[in-house]
Amino acid sequence: MRERRRELARHALEGYPDGPAAALVAHTALESLDTIAALHGIVLVEGVSDRIAVEAVARRRGTDLSGIGVVPTGGAQGIGRMLRTLAVRHPGVTVAGVNDVAESAVVRHALAAAGLLEPGADAASAGFFSCVDDLEDELLRGVGLDHVEDCLAAQSDLASFRRMQQQPQWRDQDLHAQLRRWLAGGARRKLRYARILVEAMPLERMPRPLLAALDRVAATR
Repeated sequence: MRERRRELARHALEGYPDGPAAALVAHTALESLDTIAALHGIVLVEGVSDRIAVEAVARRRGTDLSGIGVVPTGGAQGIGRMLRTLAVRHPGVTVAGVNDVAESAVVRHALAAAGLLEPGADAASAGFFSCVDDLEDELLRGVGLDHVEDCLAAQSDLASFRRMQQQPQWRDQDLHAQLRRWLAGGARRKLRYARILVEAMPLERMPRPLLAALDRVAATR
């Protein structure tokens, strides 16, 4: 049993929260909120790599995260459960969120069920903001594809990416699609590059959904 929990923890920390690992991510995130002094804001994100990116954006733009928790829900399906738990454990705290656009309907349903969204309203009115596609897409567009390849070269990862580009199923895909697949394809790769790409990104090109969520909770300080 102990070995199984260790495996779940490793799986969760690699940024692929699904199944039992998703529950572990959410439980650990909730426990971490209890250590934050004067908690006044919470940003909900889907996974661990999203949390790393939000925290990196906050550092880059000088947003003070004291009193703010960035909480992975273990996937969009966990947002409703997390909102219910926060209403009990941290009532009155401002909650914002970032999600993949494919999960927008799930997020709206969770917000409506929690009484945070009027029928027909956009989730942004409740502080939840969708990426144009997903986090990786936002980061790639923010850095610029040529500069992303520079980041890979600096990390000695360019050869690995070139090998993937030559695989038959990816050879004819465009560079953006190839980079998205490569980022998602390796253990801990999403976690490492969430920080690396944010640090390589011009301030004026920071992902708008992440900025909007941070502004929402920072404004309550």
